[in-house]
Amino acid sequence: MLIAASEGLRGHLTRWMIEIAAGVFVGNPSARVRDRVWTLLAQRIGEGQAVMIEPADNEQGWAVRTAGRDRGYPIDYDGLILFARPHR
Repeated sequence: MLIAASEGLRGHLTRWMIEIAAGVFVGNPSARVRDRVWTLLAQRIGEGQAVMIEPADNEQGWAVRTAGRDRGYPIDYDGLILFARPHR
């Protein structure tokens, strides 16, 4: 998911994934491609925010990566990944 990302960055992601809604991309790239795409996103997200959900060998079957502005962050709570949002 991308929030407040440039059109160029969103366009770059469409090389490997499909944008099913504004800023929401779905795909099944290899781990190598996924890691390279994440490195690019983290470097270029600027004032926006990026969240990536990927397969993982854990109870939930997925893991999360976040970059950019801090609008929420994952917390491991007894093996479950929960999202904390800053109190405003």
